[in-house]
Amino acid sequence: MQYKKIQLIEPNLDKASQMTEILELAGYQVLHSTSGRSLPARDDAITLVSSELSDMGMTEWIRRNQQRGSGKSAIAIVNQDQGLMAADAMKAGATDYLLRPFEPNQLLSLLRRVETLEKPMGNIVAESWRSKQVLQLAHRAACTNATILITGESGTGKEVLARYVHQHSPRANAPFIAVNCAAIPETMLEAVLFGHIKGAFTGATQTQTGKFEEANGGTILLDEIAEMSPALQAKLLRVLQEREVERIGSHKTVKLDIRVIAATNQDLRMAVQKGTFREDLYYRLDVLPLHWPSLRDRPEDILPLARFFIQKYKDRSNCCLSDDAQGTLLQYHWPGNIRELENIIQRALVMRHGDFITAQDLMLPVESTTPMHYSHSAMSEYGHVEVKKQAEFQYIIDMLRKFGGNRTQTANALGVTTRALRYKLAAMREQGIDLLAVLGSAA
Repeated sequence: MQYKKIQLIEPNLDKASQMTEILELAGYQVLHSTSGRSLPARDDAITLVSSELSDMGMTEWIRRNQQRGSGKSAIAIVNQDQGLMAADAMKAGATDYLLRPFEPNQLLSLLRRVETLEKPMGNIVAESWRSKQVLQLAHRAACTNATILITGESGTGKEVLARYVHQHSPRANAPFIAVNCAAIPETMLEAVLFGHIKGAFTGATQTQTGKFEEANGGTILLDEIAEMSPALQAKLLRVLQEREVERIGSHKTVKLDIRVIAATNQDLRMAVQKGTFREDLYYRLDVLPLHWPSLRDRPEDILPLARFFIQKYKDRSNCCLSDDAQGTLLQYHWPGNIRELENIIQRALVMRHGDFITAQDLMLPVESTTPMHYSHSAMSEYGHVEVKKQAEFQYIIDMLRKFGGNRTQTANALGVTTRALRYKLAAMREQGIDLLAVLGSAA
């Protein structure tokens, strides 16, 4: 979409005036503030944050914006000698950065690029800042021909992410071929990938084109790459190096112009150490790594994904999730990730009575949900807290449990500072969450 509003957080009035003039001439409405505390993120605006912000700091403002679960775009404005600050801002969740001094067209071009990233993403639902960061990296990677390695648990949507890269690349109008290396018997995988000529082996009654050739000009996804045998790994390495293949039984080479994307749910570094995966192949594949987080690590995506699947599979209109169903979905840990969520929504649509899916319709195992703990006096009041905030608080509790209440380790796992974690825990106590009841003495 075309944003009409720009939030500008710039304490230097001269610089703010110059930027405002550029933006207003381009048709934007500029909302300016000299302080980050007085200007929270908006749903309908991109925020430009200056490195000269003093009341809380540019990086801290960006981090807090992401912790609020807004996921809205923020651009860091830094000086030429502040490369490390730009890197910190990107780690904190900035969409991009701009170096001063800059020309007006550089600013406007960056804004157009960010607007492109915010356009509807087809079948990808990305409301959490973690998901949006991955898509931002994927969008940049799509413009290159470099090999991509997508990692993530089973069911997280690695093939969907690979298709997103393909659809946003210059190869979008060429073939996208997906091959699941784990689903094809080892004895057949080589023939499937490389093709064969007639009579190359028993049963080869006719010449067959391989998947690499089918993908020529486009993109090939090698899913579950860790399941490939050592012998086939060596042949794949040659394809990546030489950009050519030979059909089985033939000595004629076929030149390839393809983008290779590999995906795995395993730790390939560990596989290299164990000797089950070639180190040279790993480095050939890991040129542009993308990690697709598990669903429990991006709880803001759970309800939007559930609604997406309801729209996809519903047999009649006016179907939605009840409040208790939403709460149940957010408390569940989703070991099967998005694939499991999709299956559960399909089942719930069959089981429901009326226009609402209830918690009972979801049929989730009770022992796999972790209810929040509240003080008695806060029970009714907390019932009105937004669902997103409940999910965020639950995730913090899960991480505290995982690390035995250790605040430093928990903050590192959440990607925030220990100071930011203290603020968040204080906010949870103010909402009536009894951390002592949840964590015991560790709280």
